[in-house]
Amino acid sequence: MKRLKTTGGPAPRELVSPDLIERCTRGDEAAWRELVEATHRDVYTLCLRILGDPHDASEATQDTYLKVWRNLGGFRGDAMFSTWLYRVATNTAISKHRGRSRRRAREAGVGEEVMEQIPATGSVEAAAGAKVEVARLEDALAALPPMYREAVVMRDVYGLGVDELAAQLGISETAAKVRVHRGRKKLKDMLFSEDDE
Repeated sequence: MKRLKTTGGPAPRELVSPDLIERCTRGDEAAWRELVEATHRDVYTLCLRILGDPHDASEATQDTYLKVWRNLGGFRGDAMFSTWLYRVATNTAISKHRGRSRRRAREAGVGEEVMEQIPATGSVEAAAGAKVEVARLEDALAALPPMYREAVVMRDVYGLGVDELAAQLGISETAAKVRVHRGRKKLKDMLFSEDDE
Protein backbone atom coordinates (compact mmCIF):
# COMPACT_ATOMS: atom_id res chain seq x y z
CA MET A 1 0.00 0.00 0.00
CA LYS A 2 1.20 3.47 -0.81
CA ARG A 3 -0.03 6.79 0.50
CA LEU A 4 -1.23 9.23 -2.12
CA LYS A 5 0.82 12.34 -1.54
CA THR A 6 -1.03 15.57 -2.24
CA THR A 7 1.27 18.17 -0.75
CA GLY A 8 4.62 19.37 -1.97
CA GLY A 9 7.48 17.23 -0.82
CA PRO A 10 11.15 18.00 -0.45
CA ALA A 11 12.83 19.89 -3.24
CA PRO A 12 14.02 17.61 -6.03
CA ARG A 13 17.62 16.53 -5.62
CA GLU A 14 20.21 17.11 -8.30
CA LEU A 15 21.08 13.73 -9.77
CA VAL A 16 24.36 14.62 -11.47
CA SER A 17 27.14 17.16 -11.03
CA PRO A 18 27.63 20.15 -13.34
CA ASP A 19 31.08 18.76 -14.14
CA LEU A 20 29.55 15.49 -15.39
CA ILE A 21 27.10 17.40 -17.58
CA GLU A 22 29.96 19.50 -18.98
CA ARG A 23 31.95 16.36 -19.81
CA CYS A 24 28.88 14.92 -21.56
CA THR A 25 28.46 18.06 -23.69
CA ARG A 26 32.09 17.61 -24.83
CA GLY A 27 31.22 14.08 -26.07
CA ASP A 28 32.81 12.08 -23.23
CA GLU A 29 31.20 8.63 -23.61
CA ALA A 30 32.26 7.46 -20.14
CA ALA A 31 30.61 10.54 -18.64
CA TRP A 32 27.44 9.84 -20.67
CA ARG A 33 27.30 6.26 -19.35
CA GLU A 34 27.73 7.60 -15.81
CA LEU A 35 24.93 10.15 -16.34
CA VAL A 36 22.57 7.47 -17.68
CA GLU A 37 23.39 5.10 -14.80
CA ALA A 38 22.78 7.87 -12.25
CA THR A 39 19.42 8.92 -13.70
CA HIS A 40 17.99 5.83 -15.43
CA ARG A 41 15.92 4.53 -12.52
CA ASP A 42 14.22 7.90 -11.92
CA VAL A 43 13.53 8.46 -15.63
CA TYR A 44 12.11 4.95 -16.08
CA THR A 45 9.94 5.30 -12.96
CA LEU A 46 8.55 8.61 -14.19
CA CYS A 47 7.74 7.14 -17.61
CA LEU A 48 6.15 4.08 -15.99
CA ARG A 49 3.96 6.27 -13.77
CA ILE A 50 2.74 8.19 -16.79
CA LEU A 51 2.31 5.23 -19.15
CA GLY A 52 1.47 2.38 -16.77
CA ASP A 53 3.11 -0.20 -19.06
CA PRO A 54 6.69 -1.47 -18.53
CA HIS A 55 7.37 -2.01 -22.25
CA ASP A 56 6.10 1.46 -23.20
CA ALA A 57 8.03 2.96 -20.27
CA SER A 58 11.26 1.30 -21.49
CA GLU A 59 10.73 2.70 -24.98
CA ALA A 60 9.94 6.17 -23.61
CA THR A 61 13.04 6.02 -21.41
CA GLN A 62 15.23 5.15 -24.39
CA ASP A 63 13.62 7.95 -26.45
CA THR A 64 14.20 10.36 -23.56
CA TYR A 65 17.92 9.66 -23.52
CA LEU A 66 18.14 10.05 -27.30
CA LYS A 67 16.49 13.46 -27.00
CA VAL A 68 18.70 14.46 -24.08
CA TRP A 69 21.85 13.42 -25.96
CA ARG A 70 20.81 15.42 -29.03
CA ASN A 71 19.83 18.50 -27.02
CA LEU A 72 22.34 18.47 -24.18
CA GLY A 73 24.18 21.40 -25.73
CA GLY A 74 20.98 23.43 -25.37
CA PHE A 75 20.79 22.88 -21.60
CA ARG A 76 21.63 26.33 -20.24
CA GLY A 77 21.67 25.51 -16.55
CA ASP A 78 18.86 27.97 -15.71
CA ALA A 79 17.11 25.14 -13.82
CA MET A 80 18.49 21.99 -12.24
CA PHE A 81 19.50 19.33 -14.76
CA SER A 82 17.16 16.82 -13.09
CA THR A 83 14.21 19.21 -13.60
CA TRP A 84 15.07 19.55 -17.29
CA LEU A 85 15.54 15.78 -17.61
CA TYR A 86 12.14 15.11 -15.96
CA ARG A 87 10.51 17.54 -18.36
CA VAL A 88 12.01 15.78 -21.38
CA ALA A 89 10.91 12.40 -19.97
CA THR A 90 7.42 13.71 -19.20
CA ASN A 91 6.97 15.11 -22.71
CA THR A 92 8.27 11.92 -24.27
CA ALA A 93 5.99 9.68 -22.20
CA ILE A 94 2.94 11.88 -22.78
CA SER A 95 3.56 11.90 -26.54
CA LYS A 96 3.77 8.13 -26.47
CA HIS A 97 0.56 7.93 -24.40
CA ARG A 98 -1.32 10.22 -26.79
CA GLY A 99 -0.29 8.11 -29.76
CA ARG A 100 -1.33 4.95 -27.95
CA SER A 101 -4.70 6.46 -26.92
CA ARG A 102 -5.46 7.61 -30.48
CA ARG A 103 -4.54 4.18 -31.85
CA ARG A 104 -6.70 2.36 -29.30
CA ALA A 105 -9.60 4.74 -29.88
CA ARG A 106 -9.43 4.14 -33.65
CA GLU A 107 -9.25 0.38 -33.11
CA ALA A 108 -12.23 0.42 -30.76
CA GLY A 109 -14.14 2.99 -32.82
CA VAL A 110 -14.48 5.21 -29.75
CA GLY A 111 -13.70 8.95 -29.69
CA GLU A 112 -11.19 10.30 -27.19
CA GLU A 113 -13.91 12.42 -25.61
CA VAL A 114 -15.62 9.23 -24.46
CA MET A 115 -12.37 7.81 -23.07
CA GLU A 116 -11.79 10.92 -20.98
CA GLN A 117 -15.21 11.04 -19.30
CA ILE A 118 -14.72 10.68 -15.56
CA PRO A 119 -17.51 10.74 -12.93
CA ALA A 120 -17.33 13.50 -10.28
CA THR A 121 -18.27 12.26 -6.81
CA GLY A 122 -16.73 12.24 -3.34
CA SER A 123 -14.59 14.84 -1.59
CA VAL A 124 -11.03 15.92 -2.27
CA GLU A 125 -10.28 16.07 1.45
CA ALA A 126 -11.29 12.42 1.95
CA ALA A 127 -8.89 11.29 -0.79
CA ALA A 128 -5.94 13.40 0.34
CA GLY A 129 -4.72 11.06 3.08
CA ALA A 130 -6.27 7.81 1.91
CA LYS A 131 -4.17 4.74 1.20
CA VAL A 132 -4.67 3.19 -2.22
CA GLU A 133 -3.29 0.15 -3.93
CA VAL A 134 -0.36 0.96 -6.16
CA ALA A 135 -1.89 -0.79 -9.17
CA ARG A 136 -5.11 1.24 -8.93
CA LEU A 137 -3.14 4.45 -8.51
CA GLU A 138 -0.98 3.71 -11.55
CA ASP A 139 -4.06 2.87 -13.66
CA ALA A 140 -5.77 6.07 -12.55
CA LEU A 141 -2.67 8.16 -13.31
CA ALA A 142 -2.48 6.62 -16.79
CA ALA A 143 -6.14 7.50 -17.39
CA LEU A 144 -5.76 11.18 -16.47
CA PRO A 145 -5.73 13.63 -19.37
CA PRO A 146 -2.05 14.35 -20.15
CA MET A 147 -2.05 18.00 -19.01
CA TYR A 148 -3.31 16.99 -15.57
CA ARG A 149 -1.19 13.84 -15.30
CA GLU A 150 2.06 15.69 -15.97
CA ALA A 151 1.16 18.40 -13.43
CA VAL A 152 0.25 15.90 -10.71
CA VAL A 153 3.27 13.65 -11.32
CA MET A 154 5.75 16.53 -11.40
CA ARG A 155 4.22 18.20 -8.31
CA ASP A 156 3.25 15.26 -6.09
CA VAL A 157 5.65 12.52 -7.13
CA TYR A 158 8.76 14.53 -7.95
CA GLY A 159 8.14 17.41 -5.54
CA LEU A 160 8.53 20.33 -7.93
CA GLY A 161 7.38 23.63 -6.47
CA VAL A 162 4.51 25.49 -8.12
CA ASP A 163 6.96 28.04 -9.54
CA GLU A 164 9.16 25.28 -11.03
CA LEU A 165 6.12 23.46 -12.38
CA ALA A 166 4.81 26.65 -14.01
CA ALA A 167 8.20 27.35 -15.57
CA GLN A 168 8.52 23.80 -16.94
CA LEU A 169 5.00 23.85 -18.40
CA GLY A 170 5.30 27.40 -19.72
CA ILE A 171 2.18 28.57 -17.87
CA SER A 172 1.41 30.94 -15.00
CA GLU A 173 1.66 29.78 -11.39
CA THR A 174 -2.12 30.19 -11.07
CA ALA A 175 -2.68 27.92 -14.08
CA ALA A 176 -0.20 25.39 -12.63
CA LYS A 177 -2.12 25.35 -9.32
CA VAL A 178 -5.39 24.85 -11.21
CA ARG A 179 -3.97 21.91 -13.19
CA VAL A 180 -2.67 20.24 -10.04
CA HIS A 181 -5.99 20.78 -8.23
CA ARG A 182 -8.09 19.48 -11.13
CA GLY A 183 -5.73 16.56 -11.73
CA ARG A 184 -5.90 15.56 -8.07
CA LYS A 185 -9.69 15.84 -8.12
CA LYS A 186 -10.01 13.67 -11.23
CA LEU A 187 -7.57 11.16 -9.76
CA LYS A 188 -9.51 11.06 -6.50
CA ASP A 189 -12.80 10.65 -8.37
CA MET A 190 -11.45 7.66 -10.29
CA LEU A 191 -10.00 6.04 -7.19
CA PHE A 192 -12.84 6.60 -4.74
CA SER A 193 -16.11 7.01 -6.63
CA GLU A 194 -16.79 3.26 -6.48
CA ASP A 195 -16.40 3.27 -2.69
CA ASP A 196 -18.90 6.11 -2.31
CA GLU A 197 -21.74 4.44 -4.22
